[in-house]
Formats: sequence, structure tokens, C-alpha cells
Amino acid sequence: MAILRKRQNSEKIPIHIDVLMLCSKYVRALGSLYLRIVGTSVECYKYLEPLYNDYRKIKYKNRQGKFELSHVDEFVDSLLREDRVCDVILPRIQKRHILEETEQLEPRVSALDDDLDAELSEEEEEEEQEEEEEERRKRRSPSPERRSRSASPHVRSR
Repeated sequence: MAILRKRQNSEKIPIHIDVLMLCSKYVRALGSLYLRIVGTSVECYKYLEPLYNDYRKIKYKNRQGKFELSHVDEFVDSLLREDRVCDVILPRIQKRHILEETEQLEPRVSALDDDLDAELSEEEEEEEQEEEEEERRKRRSPSPERRSRSASPHVRSR
């Protein structure tokens, strides 16, 4: 909280992001909040989005004074999407899609995208194998219509 109060005095404290990422989950959450307050839009997305992969549980006190259970990734999501977090009004940041259009940020690649790509490629391979097997079956044995026609050339259909 002292860090946040210094922000009110408009002093910008240098923050070492690499150290922040190695700290405990609560130090990480507090540092993320500080970065969201003092950082630029690009810095916020660049340093906070990797925390979407942190699923550790955290407890925080809500407005009624009761403790609630959340996760680091949910806290980071609220930092990037909401105007008010932990009863602190956050400065506005540009939307991610605008930063992507102006080429200030690369398109975000989710950790789930890799899993989906792997699963889709496996499904495509299975479909290709099934199609190949179907083609082999068609080549090996003639269809029932062709068998009945070729069985006796002298019998004519009525």
C-alpha cells in the first residue's frame, strides 16, 4: 500500500518485472496492481498477460469486509478489463485490439491455442487415415451392385 500511496505523490518507483514474476503470489498481485496504475498500455499487456497462466489461489477482502477466494489469473483479468479493482480507480488503457491494429503489440497467443492446435492436427491425421482406409476398401472389393452384375453375364434384369 505504501507503493500505491507514493503513486499519489506522483513519484514513479522503478519496478523490476523479472523479480516481480519470481515472487510470492501476493507480491505478484500487488506488483501487478502497481504496474497497472503507473504503466503504459503496452507495458500492462506485455507484462500482465503472461500471468494468465498463473492459476494459484489468492484471498482478498471484498467491500463487505469478507474474504473471498480468487485466482491470480482472474485478478490479472480484472486489472486489464475493469475500471476499478481493490477499490482503486485505475487509469484508462487502450484496448488490446487497437494496439494490435497499430502494431504496438503482437496478437496474443494463448497457452490453450497450442493444445488446440495439437488436438486438431491429431484429428486431421485420424480423418486422413480413415479416408485412406476407405479408399483401399473400395479398390479391393467391388460394390454389391458390381458383384451381382459381373456374377453371371447371361442373366438379364427384367
